[in-house]
Amino acid sequence: MLTIEEIKEIIPHRYPMLLIDRVEELEAGKSIKAKKNVSMNEPFFQGHFPHEPVMPGVLIIEAMAQAGAVALLSLEDFKGKTAYFGGIDKAKFRRKVTPGDTLILEVELTKVKANAGMGKGIAYVDGKKVAEAELTFMIG
Repeated sequence: MLTIEEIKEIIPHRYPMLLIDRVEELEAGKSIKAKKNVSMNEPFFQGHFPHEPVMPGVLIIEAMAQAGAVALLSLEDFKGKTAYFGGIDKAKFRRKVTPGDTLILEVELTKVKANAGMGKGIAYVDGKKVAEAELTFMIG
């Protein structure tokens, strides 16, 4: 398990763009299970949408990508580097994510090269799939 402080040692994201709160399972370079506690205090809820707060789908994908980046950058060869988005494929959104939800982010890395990685991410709330995507990372 990784705390928020340990996550911040691996990826450069900070408030308001740090979208994972804890890592519950990690196999460096292979897979990760992370958690995001969704709060009404999130800045994006001010405008998305004031009458019905819904976490933007792009931020759910970003949270998955941050989890994947932690798994990738935990490899010894990538420590101290940055993982950038290289691509998003087959993104699907199945349910709304709202204040009070706990977003569980699971990413399995399917390919790791010298300067890139690919993975499949799935986000859950209460055991139900809310989003999924194939992610590509570029290491810089």
